[in-house]
Amino acid sequence: MLDLIGNTPMVELHSIVEPFQGTVYAKLDGYNPGNSTKDRIALYIIEQAEREGRLRPGGTIVETTSGNTGYSLAMVGILKGYKCILAVTDKTSKDKIDYLKTLGAEVYVCPANVPPDHPDSYYSRGRQLAEANPNALYVNQYFNTLNIEAHFNSTGPEIWEQTSGLITHFVACSGTGGTISGTARFLKEQNPNIEVIGVDAYGSVLKTYHETGHIDKNDIFPYRIEGVGKNMIPDATDFSVIDRFVKVDDEESALMTREIARKEAIMAGYSSGAALAGLLKIKGELPKNSVVVVMFPDHGSRYMKKVFSDAWMTQQGFQTERNGEHVNLTGSH
Repeated sequence: MLDLIGNTPMVELHSIVEPFQGTVYAKLDGYNPGNSTKDRIALYIIEQAEREGRLRPGGTIVETTSGNTGYSLAMVGILKGYKCILAVTDKTSKDKIDYLKTLGAEVYVCPANVPPDHPDSYYSRGRQLAEANPNALYVNQYFNTLNIEAHFNSTGPEIWEQTSGLITHFVACSGTGGTISGTARFLKEQNPNIEVIGVDAYGSVLKTYHETGHIDKNDIFPYRIEGVGKNMIPDATDFSVIDRFVKVDDEESALMTREIARKEAIMAGYSSGAALAGLLKIKGELPKNSVVVVMFPDHGSRYMKKVFSDAWMTQQGFQTERNGEHVNLTGSH
């Protein structure tokens, strides 16, 4: 199972990106055995901790997660013989929580809309759980630079090889920042002219921080997209290798996720829709003959009761489909 992590497929997108005069590929990291890009960091961080003696036989893995990292850690933990304890937010889909419990993880659900230093936040809960369990490894993906290293050593080289070095733009959502930062570092070492575009959520502070170096608390408000954006600045984000950010909202990301399935036959997750929505907002600014790679981080099977559910979409006040054939994502929030 662990040997299946990485070397995920990349496919060209067609009708959903028309009339873009270039080539757009989707990097399908939902094809990892744990169905997300987080398999890469789970294995890398755990094996590094084993080598350094920070995780010993019979130990416990503790983490804060929006779901995917927890699933990957639980999977690796089963195969390596570790207990797994996870703190998630109440934004995490019921499907994801059920996955985690099925894999034997202890799951603690915490409120999403509290400051990071609040005692009830999932960051605080994660630290508490790690301190309460002897021989525990607190993965701490938001502040662990091994998160970046994992993608520098795997995702970046894969994309470079799969595009034969022709990639001109890399687009990815930024949450912890590990995926976009590690991949961007590798790609820019090969060709510093590659433009790296981060996708952030309305309700998150990342775009403003990248542009000003300051957190604007007015940017912070509740939103629904999982694994995109943050209300604080993670150490696992290297802003120096990200050229710019584009913001997307909950509804356009959800609709794009559904359109990816309908137009490209790809069942991708909510943040995949966010990433592609971000690209389509700026596609007119990209040069002709660009070669763009968009990261699709996880599989759509985890969102059947959310973005792929008409009932959930209606509950959020979202449309369930767009009117007409033309997709217009150029308007402001």
